[in-house]
Amino acid sequence: MIAVVELAPEPRQDAGERAMLEGFLDYYRSIVARKLDGLTEEQARRVHEPSGMTVIGVVLHLVGVELWWFLDALANERPVYRRTEHEMEADRDAEWKARDDETVEAALAAYARACEDARVTAARYDLDDIALLPRVAQRQATLRWIYVHMIEETARHAGHLDLLREAIDGSTGD
Repeated sequence: MIAVVELAPEPRQDAGERAMLEGFLDYYRSIVARKLDGLTEEQARRVHEPSGMTVIGVVLHLVGVELWWFLDALANERPVYRRTEHEMEADRDAEWKARDDETVEAALAAYARACEDARVTAARYDLDDIALLPRVAQRQATLRWIYVHMIEETARHAGHLDLLREAIDGSTGD
């Protein structure tokens, strides 16, 4: 079983724009990590129909999302993803699936690393800096937009995890 993950505080209501964006993203990141608290490997891998989602799969998907938006898109770096482009082409849902050797503990560690890499990378940029989105023709976004999108993405998946976790053991809340 996984140890309890500390819940990040919500940002202050009078926080500056950047502190607020970073604070809400970190708050939802911590909620995602907490959804694995106390789960066994079997529970975290349990497939829920009709979506086919698993708790560990949602977290592993978010690892890739953090790396793509902050390192790949914003910094034009090429992080090492857990799935190759070939694997993704062969199975477009591959990033949502845990390999047999990917444990809950390893998924949590990968998520923590990806979030920290995202924080360090974003700190080098201003909110108005433009990311040229790789592999997306004629698209660009500011770091501000990326923060808002990542808050939305992470909160949406935290909601999915709420439902999955309730179905597993009845637990609800942050």
